[in-house]
Amino acid sequence: MRNIISALLLIAAASLVISSGCKSKKPPAEPQAKATAEPQAKPIPEPQTNPEAEKAAKESAKAWLELIDAEKYDQSQQEAALYVRNLVTKDDWQRSMQGARQPLGKLVSRELKSTRYTTSAPGAPDGQYVIIQYNTSFENKESAVETVTPMLDDDGKWRVSGYYIK
Repeated sequence: MRNIISALLLIAAASLVISSGCKSKKPPAEPQAKATAEPQAKPIPEPQTNPEAEKAAKESAKAWLELIDAEKYDQSQQEAALYVRNLVTKDDWQRSMQGARQPLGKLVSRELKSTRYTTSAPGAPDGQYVIIQYNTSFENKESAVETVTPMLDDDGKWRVSGYYIK
């Protein structure tokens, strides 16, 4: 069971560690002949944004979390991204979700903390992801951060590919 939880956490962790956006490193420039020459500033990549994707992903995450909160773990597995369903059996999913959520008790509150759109996540296939964090309170854990990472599946629907509670 620890391996299954680890697999889920690796998916979530991979979703959390976003690539810097640098495509490749250029070799260092030749030393400047003039001491007065100003170094060239490297452009800082703009953060990716996709408001439509973020909105759809938040709706998907909300519906999926409602299943988890209601302990409908089998249904939550059916609603997860195909990538995840291919990695984890229903039985293993059920056991890992129970092990992760039941000790925390019932949901008390959940407030959106942040959303971030990205097109790559280390250890996961390239695609469209939205990393969503919530400040959450449970009966047995007053302060937690839930990270839910929906991805755009091949059928055009947003489905959760990562879930992590800290």
